[in-house]
Amino acid sequence: MKPKRTILCVDDNEQSLSIRKVLLETRGYRVLAYTNAKQALERFAEGGVDLVLTDLVMPGVDGSKLIQGIKNISPETPAILLSGTVKIYEQSEADIFLAKGMYMPADLLERVRVMLIRKRGPKRAHLRAQAPLSSRPANFSTATA
Repeated sequence: MKPKRTILCVDDNEQSLSIRKVLLETRGYRVLAYTNAKQALERFAEGGVDLVLTDLVMPGVDGSKLIQGIKNISPETPAILLSGTVKIYEQSEADIFLAKGMYMPADLLERVRVMLIRKRGPKRAHLRAQAPLSSRPANFSTATA
């Protein structure tokens, strides 16, 4: 069975957080839901998170600062920022920005899927690199012309 990818989902609006959590869980993701960015960052530091999905405007630590903290710990972790405030995004380290109310749930799921694939890298190349030389086909060559 394929291991579930873990998504850290952060939003101070509990209703929005709950909707995203259900949406992602029904697609097979493991979701860690937090209404507080500081607590979410502490959980992220424990490890095991594959992607971060956060609201921008939150009390205390906002989504942009949360992403900055996450990128300081793990620069390769994909981060998606959601907000109704578009202008502030330019100052964020988020990989993707989605304006609230301007995307369909399928759009969010597709962005999550693509970002997780990018983090993992191409599957075939990854498996080929792990295979011992004796198990590679005879016509396989590692030398370049």
